[in-house]
Amino acid sequence: MLQPKRTKYRKMQKGRMKGVAGRGHQLSNGMFGIKSMDSNFITSRQIEAARIAATRYMKREGQLWIKIFPDKPITKKPLEVRMGKGKGAVEYWVAVVRPGRIMFEVGGVTMDIAKEALRLAAQKLPVKTKFIVARDYSA
Repeated sequence: MLQPKRTKYRKMQKGRMKGVAGRGHQLSNGMFGIKSMDSNFITSRQIEAARIAATRYMKREGQLWIKIFPDKPITKKPLEVRMGKGKGAVEYWVAVVRPGRIMFEVGGVTMDIAKEALRLAAQKLPVKTKFIVARDYSA
């Protein structure tokens, strides 16, 4: 029986981003978070830019959890290359985000600091977001 050729990463198809998040839709670590309201691909660079924006504002107080991981490779063929000759090389990595997915969580800071830090982080992301607070939070 023929064995499939082994590659460094699993070749993925684009897929469809329909429906809502099946998992990751509740706060698990922090008291505050931002929840996605749209579906989109979020690149590793966008995640890193949001992380830096939030931690800079918090001045390294509290803790920030990133709840999404870019595990989907996006490939691209070079410019002016003819059709065929296989799939292109990996250009970047993305995380698939659907509505309802919690992307970032913050804990150990006041509500005002968390709200502003997550607002700055959300500006770096290509989706509409909503600020959420844990049910057991008491001011």
